[in-house]
Parts: sequence; C-alpha cells; structure tokens
Amino acid sequence: MALLKCNFPHHVFLLQLRKKMVLTTRIGTACAVTRHSVGPMAVGFRGMSPRISSSLTRRFSTFARSGPKPRSFKRMFTVGVALGLGGSALYYTNDNVRHVVLTAERVTVVTVAVFRCFNMYLQTLGKDYESREERSKALKKTHKRAADITLRALETNGGIYIKLGQHITALTYLLPREWTDTMIPLQDQCPRSSMEEIEKMFVNDLGTSVNDMFSEFDPEPVGVASLAQVHIATLRESGEKVAVKIQHPSLQEFVPLDVFLTKTVFELMYKFFPEYPLTWLGEEMQSSIFIELDFTKEAENAQKTAAYFKDLKRETALKVPKIVEAQQRILIMEYVGGARLDNLDYLREHNISAADVSSCLSHIFNDMIFTPGVGLHCDPHGGNLAIRALENSEYKNGHNFEIILYDHGLYRDIPVQMKRDYSHFWLAVLDSDVPKMREYAEKFAGIQGDQKFRIFVSAITGRAPENALNDIKKSRSEEEIRIIQNELNYSEGVLEDLMDILSSMPRMVLLILKTNDLTRSLDENLNNPLGPERTFLILANYCARVVYDEENEKIAKEYKSYSVKKFVHYLTNWWSYHKRTSQLFLYDFIVMLRNARRRLSL
Repeated sequence: MALLKCNFPHHVFLLQLRKKMVLTTRIGTACAVTRHSVGPMAVGFRGMSPRISSSLTRRFSTFARSGPKPRSFKRMFTVGVALGLGGSALYYTNDNVRHVVLTAERVTVVTVAVFRCFNMYLQTLGKDYESREERSKALKKTHKRAADITLRALETNGGIYIKLGQHITALTYLLPREWTDTMIPLQDQCPRSSMEEIEKMFVNDLGTSVNDMFSEFDPEPVGVASLAQVHIATLRESGEKVAVKIQHPSLQEFVPLDVFLTKTVFELMYKFFPEYPLTWLGEEMQSSIFIELDFTKEAENAQKTAAYFKDLKRETALKVPKIVEAQQRILIMEYVGGARLDNLDYLREHNISAADVSSCLSHIFNDMIFTPGVGLHCDPHGGNLAIRALENSEYKNGHNFEIILYDHGLYRDIPVQMKRDYSHFWLAVLDSDVPKMREYAEKFAGIQGDQKFRIFVSAITGRAPENALNDIKKSRSEEEIRIIQNELNYSEGVLEDLMDILSSMPRMVLLILKTNDLTRSLDENLNNPLGPERTFLILANYCARVVYDEENEKIAKEYKSYSVKKFVHYLTNWWSYHKRTSQLFLYDFIVMLRNARRRLSL
C-alpha cells in the first residue's frame, strides 16, 4: 500500500522501480549469490591486467557452464526478487534506506573508477620501452583513457566532483593536455536541480514558498554551476528584478562523504605514486568547500569588496551586485546581466576597448593581491566575470563599460609579510634580477634548488623559464606554450619536482598561483593590442607601493626622532617609488601620442 502513495507518474515510477529493484536485488543477494554471479564481476575484469582478467574469466565461465541446480537457482531468484521489491519499497518510503543505497552507489562509482585508473597506470609505467617516444605514446594513451573514465565518474556523482573536474581544467601548467582537455565539458555541463527541490528548500530554509516571495520566477536557470544555480525573479513586495542563487539541495546530504572520498583517493594516489603527490588538492577542497557552501559568507565578501572598490571605479570599472537577502543556501542579489568578459564580438559591437578592459582587470586583482586588508577573490574564471556596456548617461567611472564580478564564495586574506615578499619577487622578475628572485622565492614559497627555482618561476609567471628569467614583457607565443608542455612531459624530473613544490608550498601561494593563471588566461583571450607590457607596468605600481610602505615603516622604527639621516632615507625611498610609478605614466603618454598621430593621419 505504501507504493500507492507515491506521487510519481506511473510510467516514470515503474522505470525507476525497475532500476532500483535491480540495484537492491544485487545488494540484497550479494552474500547469497556471489559464487553464482558472473555479470557484476565482469565489470571489474575490464580494468585488470590481462593475466588476472583471463584467469578470472575462465574460472567464472567454467562455473557458469556447469551452473547451479534449477531448483536452487529458482529459489535464489525468488528470494532476490522479493528482496528487490522490498528494498524498492523501502527506498521510496524510508529516507534512511534511500541514503544508504545512494551512498553505496557513489562509493561504488569512485571505487571502480579509481581501481581501473590505478591499474592502467601501473601497467603502463611498469613496462619496458625501446624508446622515450614509445613510452610517451603509451602514456598519452593511458592519460586519455583514465581521463575519460574519471570524467564519466565525475558526471555520474555530480556536486563537488564537477567542481574538482573544473579545477583540473585550470591546471594546464601541471597536468597533461589529455586530462585538462577531457574535463572541459564540465565547465558547461553541470546537473540542475528541479523546481520541486527548490520549492522544498524555500519552505525549509525561509518558511515561505517561491510563489509567496516572488511575483515572477523563471524556472529556467540562467546559469548552472557545480554548487548552485541562478534564476531570474521579481520580488513581490518591491517589484525589483533580482538574481536568486540556490544551492543544489543534494549537496547537504553528500558533501561530507564526497570530501572524504576525494581526500582518500589523493592519499591512495600518493601511496601508489609517491613521486606525484596531489594530496594538496584534497586538502584545499576540504578547507574551502564548506566555506563556499555558506552563502552568508559569500554575502559578507561581496559587501566588503563593493565597499572597498566604491571609490576606485576609474581604475577598475568594477560592479559587484548588491545583496538583497542572504541565507546559508539561498542568496538573493540585484540582477546585473552582461556578456562574457572575453566576448570580442560584444566588445566590438559596443566600441569597448580591449586594452581598457585588460587594464581594469589588472587593477582589480593586483589591488586584491597586494593591498593590505583587501581580500582576494580566488575563483575568477570566465563564468564569474562579465562585461556590460553603459549608456552615455551612465558614464560615471570614466569608461563606457563596467566589469561585473560574481560568486564571492571563495576569498582569502593574504598575510602582510607574504604580500611584501611577493612584491619584492615580482619587482625582481620585472628587473630580471635573478639573485633577488631566488631570495624572495625562498622567503614566500620555500623554493630551494636550481631546477625547482626555474620550475616555480615558470609556473607563477606562466612563461618558459628562459623568458621568465630574461625578458618577461614580450607576449607569450604558441611556441612558448609548447615548450612549457614539453618541459613537463619529457624533461627528466621536472614533473616530479613541480609536484613536490605544489605539495610543500603554503596553501595561500597555491591560491595566488591559481588566481594568476585564471586572470592571465582571461587577459590573453582579450587579444590586448598593447600586449602584456602595460599589464606588467600596472603590476609594478602595486608592488612598488607595498615596498615603499614597508621601507617607510622600517625607517620609522629605526629612527625614533627626526634627523637629517632619517629625512634622507625617506627622500631616497620616495624617489625610488616615483621613479618606478612614472614608467606607467610615460608609457600611457607615448601611447596617447601614437593614437593621436594615427587619428590625424586618417
């Protein structure tokens, strides 16, 4: 009778019942029929070595030919069907049973994928090859097969697994192309929550229905991410158009389990392949995911960022949507739409300068990284940034556009001393001062040794080592990107050293590295006609300011009372700072003259 109370349409229910009956039959009769079950075991054979696989296949196929006695099989089948029907009834009427079944499914998906991938790599890496080229070809094939298996597992489990896959796509400086390219579909293919789930969440979390709160609510989300989806709605009380960010309800049930599984997988990888430590990925996810899932924290970050950048519109053109209401799983914001930041057609259509957009982007994130007391937005990928053209009457920031920054869930406060050491490091990079680069790379990231130093400089600048050490201001070419990939794939010990660097450096440096990589990618996609030179000059200004303030602080501590020597130190420091910042002014002045000359010649 309990089955008759289900609200599903009959044909949908029967299909789901059949699926769950098969699953529960397998679970319920596993102990009884393990000796007679050939099919489920065959799934595991595909990932095993040929010798083990053929041995097991022969054993089970021999048993299958002999088969159980008809009466015994009939009895077992009857028991299995009864358990399946009973299990299915419990699944739809008992939340605890449903949770156990779904948990078993998620664990099985991860376990099978990990087993198959580990087995493939152990076989590939354990073979002897006649040449490096043959080994590289075999390894590329294994990378692709393992990435495909992993992609299917991440898509099946959804949630934070999707987020993990999205993070993998950004690790182009670390992982092979077969992995990063395979995960690209996860950027746009996130599972969405149903309106029934959303309605239930509103009642549980806010004590009101969607219809009571909004006069209009578009059931089609304008964006679906790994942790949440966004709907456009109109508030019933005020008539204001808003964006409603809603956390996927299923996350609350499975995030602790998924974080544990993810961390366990990376720890197992370290035990099997100690030369490739990726445990830091699991640790970083564990430390950040629960913060990202609390939307009240996101609201606080958004409000702080909006308040800080309020008077910096001319430099940044930044717009942070206003917060209307924030609960742990529901966030209501002012609706501010726009195009992707790297939509070049949109820029041309609205006469927006890509060079200006690039400069504003540099000001936004350099300010966050280097200015004391300002939090760093650690997830500035293409989906979290947009651009909106302004009408003439809206030109209040000196630009004909504004850059919209979304998703303020993941922020970090960089310690002041790290900001200072990082500033010294970048000034040394821009001056090609290798001894200073080595000194400050060790201070803020703990980098020691010649090869690790070269790898680190390449990773943090996104440039080939020779370019990073000698002339970083030139644009990065496709050939240079190919050189970086070849260094990782073919140079002895490079990948292992990079893994060791990433596993041992402070987590904060990793987030800075990630932010650098994402903003660099956005900047390159803009096809900035001025190249990277102006971007580096903006960076130098922020670094110079940090160093200037640090030196003034040292002078004040060293000389308690006024003296000529103290004045000379202040004057010298002031001159060094303004000599550095005047470079950007001179560069902009020359560009302005060139543009004026070009217009006059037309």
